[in-house]
Formats: sequence, structure tokens, C-alpha cells
Amino acid sequence: MKFLRRFFVRLSNLATGRGTDQRLREEIAEHLVFQTEENMRAGMTPPEARRQAALKFGPAQAIRERHHAEQSIPFIENLLFDLRYALRMLLRSPGFSFIAIATIALGIGATTAIYSVIDATLLHPLPYPNPGELVRVVDDLPGVGAQNVGISVPEWRDLESAGIFQSVSVSGTGADVNLTGSAQPERLSYKHATPNYFTVLGVDPQLGRTFDPHDATPGFNLEAVISDGLWRREFGADPHIVGKALRLDNDVYHVVGVMPRGFRDLGSTSEERNTEVWLGAGMAGLPFPTPRRGIRLQSRAVARLKPGLSIAAAQEHLDALVESLKKQYPEEYPSQAAWTVRLTPLSESVVGSVRQSLLLLFGAVGLVLLISCVNVANLLLARASVRGREIAVRHALGAQRTRLVRQLLTESLLLFLLGGIAGCAILFFARKFLLQLVPESLPHMSDISINWGVLAFALAVSVAAGTIFGLAPAWLMSGVDLIGTLRQEGRGSVGSQGRSRARQILVISELALSLVLMVAAGLLLRSFWDLFKVQPGFNPDRVVAIQTWLPGPNDPSQDIYRTATQESVLLREVLRRSRVLPGVEEAAIGDVDALPLGHSNPGTLPLIREGIETMDNQAPVIHSPIVSPEYFHLLGMPLLRGRLFSDQDLEDTPQVAVVNQAAARTYWPNQDPLGKRVRLHLDSRELLNSAGPAWTTIVGVIADARTESLADAATPQIYRSLYQHPAKSLAIFLRGQLDPSTILEQERSQVQAVDPELPVFRAQALDTVLSTSLSVRRFSMEMVAFFAATALLLAGLGIYGTISYVVNEQRREIAVRLALGAQRGNILKMVLRRGLALAAAGDGLGVAGALIVSHLMTGLLYGVSPTDLPTFAGVTLVLTTVALAASYVPALRAMRLDPITALHSE
Repeated sequence: MKFLRRFFVRLSNLATGRGTDQRLREEIAEHLVFQTEENMRAGMTPPEARRQAALKFGPAQAIRERHHAEQSIPFIENLLFDLRYALRMLLRSPGFSFIAIATIALGIGATTAIYSVIDATLLHPLPYPNPGELVRVVDDLPGVGAQNVGISVPEWRDLESAGIFQSVSVSGTGADVNLTGSAQPERLSYKHATPNYFTVLGVDPQLGRTFDPHDATPGFNLEAVISDGLWRREFGADPHIVGKALRLDNDVYHVVGVMPRGFRDLGSTSEERNTEVWLGAGMAGLPFPTPRRGIRLQSRAVARLKPGLSIAAAQEHLDALVESLKKQYPEEYPSQAAWTVRLTPLSESVVGSVRQSLLLLFGAVGLVLLISCVNVANLLLARASVRGREIAVRHALGAQRTRLVRQLLTESLLLFLLGGIAGCAILFFARKFLLQLVPESLPHMSDISINWGVLAFALAVSVAAGTIFGLAPAWLMSGVDLIGTLRQEGRGSVGSQGRSRARQILVISELALSLVLMVAAGLLLRSFWDLFKVQPGFNPDRVVAIQTWLPGPNDPSQDIYRTATQESVLLREVLRRSRVLPGVEEAAIGDVDALPLGHSNPGTLPLIREGIETMDNQAPVIHSPIVSPEYFHLLGMPLLRGRLFSDQDLEDTPQVAVVNQAAARTYWPNQDPLGKRVRLHLDSRELLNSAGPAWTTIVGVIADARTESLADAATPQIYRSLYQHPAKSLAIFLRGQLDPSTILEQERSQVQAVDPELPVFRAQALDTVLSTSLSVRRFSMEMVAFFAATALLLAGLGIYGTISYVVNEQRREIAVRLALGAQRGNILKMVLRRGLALAAAGDGLGVAGALIVSHLMTGLLYGVSPTDLPTFAGVTLVLTTVALAASYVPALRAMRLDPITALHSE
């Protein structure tokens, strides 16, 4: 406490230092006057009295300094003095200050911008309490090559009672639901979940309550929790919303709670994160199938670990549980399926596949920051030759080297702090424009902001960069040769060997880092171009997809579109009406899984091949879109063998299917798949409608199409007929000269003329869908290319500054050479050779670094090798050309030097 009291007293004296010193001087003066008067009364003459008073009192200035040191904080005082002096020096050289601050602002601003994205997506992907306890529970069947096959209700109950987790929740992956009862039916994004869902997440509502975790209702409990956005948009933020009824898919639910503003549901897709309605369900009653171990729900299981239990320890307990269940239920878990359950951090599934792209961007912008800092360090070293006499004089007058280093380091820190502030200011004013460049598919895009954490990062980077890249120049600048510098100053400065060597090392580093960035950008550009030019296997030109959702009541008997026969009446009429719309040439319908590149969670079904598999748990899984007969012709997917669907393939006729080449190669290698029979595990609605899955005959083989991802080869698919299998989430495909903004309203009027309660939404041109599927790759490529161009510019400026500095240092030597008859062409070659030597050294180091980086980014490349020779050679040639061009200007200046004028000035 005594120490703190003294510290605060000193801090107070620091703020009122002049007043304290003035009072001390007044006291000293009063004391001297009093002592002088005493001496005069003792018989001394006035001059002698004053002299004796001063001698008795002691050195007044030393007393003042000792008192000041005891009553103040010298470190802070010296720092303030250094800051004032640094500010004066920066104002004295406005050109240097502007260039340095602008360079730093570019590096720190860009780094802070990318960090703000990483902060929202990678560092804080889960806005829930204790996010480290949240895990995803994933069931795999590696024996049949199936991953993430879903979870059965008995397995969920086993996990709940295993003693590993606080609680385990099962939820859907996001779907659509129809909100009716108002003037216009509206499609909402909803998620059904077990009643303990919000308990697992640890989130409370802002109004009302969430579901009762102990609710044992087997099916839907007819309670709804809504989002803040839906509450404000549809209900005007009604504070009495709790208890009101919602009509969803013809079932009446009652609102029990409203989630807080800013709450985002978990998920790696924008549809899941923008869920607006949550419905509680026990997953064991209608409309869900009978809970059996063999029937897996296409749902996501999320659990919260017990406090203090690590994921690795929980996995060990879980493995033991799995082995026990395998022994207990051998028929449900055959050995050939090799059933396993794994735990992964929930944050991993939320971030998805963007982690590698964002880390690449952060690494790229880090290189830009390094190059910016190296450039500024180069400027500081160049400035040392100008300030050499000043530093030498201060050193000669007794300034210690450490004191000079501290002063010069303070100047560097001030410079970097001003650059950081400028970078953050530019970022703040340009944030809306920059956010437009970020793809919408990026997780938590709406959470990207310049918050206090981001500002603290910018401050830390500014201080760290200023210290690291200011220390070496400060040390070199302070180590001047007093005699040599004072002799040389006034007739042309000759820089020290140490500073010259340091500048060359810095420029070589700049060139190497720039080459690494340029190679990364070149590889991404080639990869993106190859991906953009890849043949998708379908024709998206002039095709628009419009979505609708058919209601699925909880009681199947109330579903007017329960069977394919009932649904086909609606679909045929919608197709007939769609074909007569202006500009429409063709029309087809499929489920959302049939929308190429436009679905985030494609459904998969176990594929049981006749004579091979006998149980679902032994079967591989396959993508199975449901389409109308016109679908293949509309999208230009050619038939290779057999036939396509026809209007005569109905629910009461033999089931038929069409497979792609990938499915034929994978499941019937060296065989003709035509005529082969398979049985598909049906979804819950079809299980309720039939006694069991029927055999389906393969009648056709179509060419492969990259409908899941342009970067991946075609995945096995088996297409089913829409007139034989009902689907709820539908996409209407229209080909023609159509405008998505106007065709939506026209199609809505046609669909609602058949059924007024169907919402029609989201008109997308397939060209746009294809482009959007590349958005994250495009964003990475554009950002890295921008950073590479910036690095190239900074490297060019760096080598230009270094060669100019060398020419200026050797002005006298060059003038003597010219005076003695040297050819001007030889002077040009001499300077260019120096620039070429720096470029060669930078290229060599850069190629070595680029080889390492390119192998780390292999997962982001498509169709191009990490050691692609044309890319490496082209980038090296461009960088060398820029280095020579940057060296040519100072070389030209050296060649045109007038020896008489130069020697006269020396």
C-alpha cells in the first residue's frame, strides 16, 4: 500500500510538475533571503552575506534535480520527451513520414481486416457459453464407405444415459416450413430438435421460455420458439407474442419463447444459421418412423461434455460403449459395417471447409505486413545517412548509445502507431465496401466487425512491428563512427558498411516474400481458371430454378400430398401452367437435391443391391435426387444407355431408376447396370405409406455431371421418378429468356392458382448458382492476388530505394570513373548488375519458400501441381523484370552524372 501511495503521489507530481518545481524554487529563494538577513545582522556585507547563505544551503540546482527525481517518474518523463522530439522529427520530414505511415497503414490495415474475418469465423465460431464443451457426435460405417449416416433414437438414448455427457440433443439439419394464415403464405427456415436442444447450447430466450428438457412427447410437442428477426418482421415485436398460435404446414403450434437478438443457430450453411423457427420433437412418434436401431434419422447429434472431461477422454468412454452395443445387438451392427461413433469439436463442423482458405489469407496478408515493415525499416536506414551528423554530434556531447537507441526506437514506435491508427481509420470507413467482397457463404459473416478485440490486435501488431523492425535500424544508426562521420558530413555522406549490408538483406527478404505471395496467387489463379472452365456435365445457360415447399402435417392422414399419386396432380398442373409463361421454353421439377450446386445438405440413402447386401447397415449410401421426366433434357444431361423416365412411370407401376456413370462404375464395375435391381431405404414419410421398400430396377445410365461440387469428380447418384416418390422441398426448373426478378412473381401466381397456400420463393439463375459455388475460392484468389500485387509494388519500391541509395553513396566514385574516361554504358551495366544480383538472391530464397507454401495449400488447388513449373518460372521472370526496371531509373541517373559538378560539390 505504501508503494502504491508513493506511485500515485509521483504520478500526481508528474501532472503538476511545473507547479511543484516553482514552489520549490520559491521556498529556496525564501530560505536564502532569510539566511542572508541573518548573516547581515551578524555584521557581514550584503555580497558576503549572500555568498555565505548560498554556501551553507548547498547547490540549489542539484537539490531541485534530486527532489524532482524523488517526486516524479523519470521513465514516463523521458518517454514524453522522446515522443515530443520524435513528433518534431517526423514533422520536419513530411515526405518521409507520409510514405512510411502510408506503407504501415497498408500492411496493418489489411492484416486487421483479415483478422476481423478470422476473429468472427475461426476464433469465435460458437456464440454459446463454454463452447469448448460442445461436441458433434457422428456415426460412421467405414466398412461400407459411409460417413455421417445419422443417428437412431435408441442410440441417442444410449448416449444420454452413458454418463459421458451433460446432455445430448438431436436436431434436423434445417428445412422449410410453410407459415399460413396471413395474406400471403411464407416459407420459413425451421429446425426440429429434441426438447433439450437449447439446454445443450446453454442459451436462454429473451421472452418466454424454451422447450422443457424433460418433455417426453414422442412426436412434435406443438411448441415453437421463434427468432428475434421473425418476431419483429411478422409480429411487430409484440411483447405478448408468447402463447399465440402459428399455423405451420397446416399444424397449429403455440409460441413459447423468442430467442435473443443476434442468436445464430449452429450450422455450416447460411440456411441453418438463419433458422427462424424451432419445433420441439421427441423423434419417436408421428410423423417420425418407429424408433428402431436400424432406422437412422438424417439428423445431427450435439452434446455437451461433462465439466473437466476432454474430448479424448470422452472418446475413450464412447469407444467402450460402442463395443458393448455391438456385442449386445450383433444383428443391428454387423462386423462388416464396422460401426463407429466419433466426437469432433462443434466449432469444426460450424466452420466447415473455409478454415484452410482463411488461414491462407491470413498467411498472405502476414507476408504483406512483413514486406511493409521491411520497406519502412529500409526507409529508416536510408534516413540514417541524412541524420548521421545529428547523431554523431549528440554522441560526441556525451549521449550514451542506449539513450540514442531509445530515442530512435521511440520514433519508430510512433511511426508504426500512427500507421496502425491510419490503417484502422481507413478500414473503419471502408468496412461496408469491404464486406461486399466477402462471400455470403462464409460462416458468421454478419458477425464480422471492428470490435475492441480487433482494435487490440491492431495495437499489438503496431507495437510489435515497431519494436522489431525499429530496433535494428536504431542500433545501426546509433553506432556511428564519430570522427569519420563528422569529417564526411558537409561534403557528401558515406554510409556505413553495416547499414548498406542491412539494406541489401532487407531488400532480398522483400523480394523473397513477394515471390512466395506471387507464386501462391499464380497457383490459385490457374486453379480457379481451370475450375471455371471445367465442363460441369449440365447446361446452366438460361435456366432459372424457383423453389416451393409442400406442407407435411404431423398426422400423415391429413396430408393432401401424402403419396406420389396425390402430389403428381399438383405437379403436372404446375408444369402445364409454367410452360405457357412468356419466354419459357421448357419446364421440369425436382426436389432440392436435384438443384445442381445449390443444395447444402444432400440426402443420402443406403443402397441395397440385389444379391449383395441384405441389411441397411451393410449397404453403402448414395445420393438420390427425385426428378420429373423432363429434367434430364432441360439440363442437357445426355442418356448413354437404356431409357429415361416417362409420364407412365407412376406410383403403382414397377419402380425404376436412372444412375450416372459414377454409380455404374462404383457399384457394378465391369458390368452392365441396366436391369439390375436395388432397394433404397425410404424416408420416414414413405415408410409410413408402405409396408417396406420395393425393388427398383435400373433402366438408364446418364453421363456424369458435377452437381455436388465443381472441384470434385462426379459422385455416384441414382435418380428416382417424381411421379413414383413424393418430395416436399421442390425446385421448378425453367429454361428460356427469363429474368429471375420478374419470373418469380409470374410463377408464384401460377402455383398459387393451383394451391393458394404454397409459398414460392428464391428464383436463381443456374449461372449464378454455379458462380456462387466458387465464391469462397474466388474470394481467396482475389485477395491473394491483391496482396501479391501489393507485395510486388512494395518490393519494386524497396529495390529502387536501395539502388538509389547505393548510387548516392558512390556518387564520388562514379564521378571519378567518368572523369578518368569510363564509358557511361559501363556505369549503367554496373548499377544494373547490382540490382540483378539482389533480384537473383531474392528469387532463390523465394523459390525455396514458395515450394514449402505451395505444398501446404495443396487442398485449395484444382488441376494444377503445387510445383507447377510455368507458374514458378513466370513469377520469377516477372519479379526479376520489375527489379531490373526499378534499378534502371537510378542506373540512368548514375550514367547521366556530370563528373565536374559532382566532384565540385564534394
